[in-house]
Amino acid sequence: MRLTRAEAKERNRRALLDAARRIVARDGHSARLEEITEQAELTTGAVYSLFGSKNGLLIAMVTDYLGPHYEGMQETVPADLDLVEAVGTFARYYRRLCDDPDALRHLSFEISLQDLALREPELRPKLADAIRTHEERLTALFTGRSHDEAPVTARQAQRLAVALRGLLVGLSQGVILGLTGSVSEQYFAATARALITPEVLGSP
Repeated sequence: MRLTRAEAKERNRRALLDAARRIVARDGHSARLEEITEQAELTTGAVYSLFGSKNGLLIAMVTDYLGPHYEGMQETVPADLDLVEAVGTFARYYRRLCDDPDALRHLSFEISLQDLALREPELRPKLADAIRTHEERLTALFTGRSHDEAPVTARQAQRLAVALRGLLVGLSQGVILGLTGSVSEQYFAATARALITPEVLGSP
């Protein structure tokens, strides 16, 4: 079956993004455009046509990877849970992600992205934007939930989201790299819930 022009363009775009992820995960900032296009079975001309430049491809790769990565959060944490229950449920979900067969590969890619962002000024704000988007989704996830007989404000949820993301990313890296032993979902949940303090939440 012959592809339409739009379908062929999307297929080529997907092939380049997937190849870029594999090469960046392996080579970090040394990733070569020629090898990316070779793996995608395309030419460098396709990169410039679809993304404008190598950096354009890398920026699209950040958005493509980190966007869907957090899309299941609202389904994971039911709307009727209070703040303490919601934070614990989300932390347990984060721990389960560590058992994914591809977790080490995902971590390698994320570390390579951070390395790239340190070396590529154009890429740095895009990665920062993607991280802020994650925190915004967490903020939305917790805003309005009940805590101490009052709804959590957006400001309080945002302060909690920043702390929670940092905690769970660090714990997850420890599990994936084998630094923390067999840490349970309950440990993740208890540690995350410990962040729910007046000092972290701040004033409404």
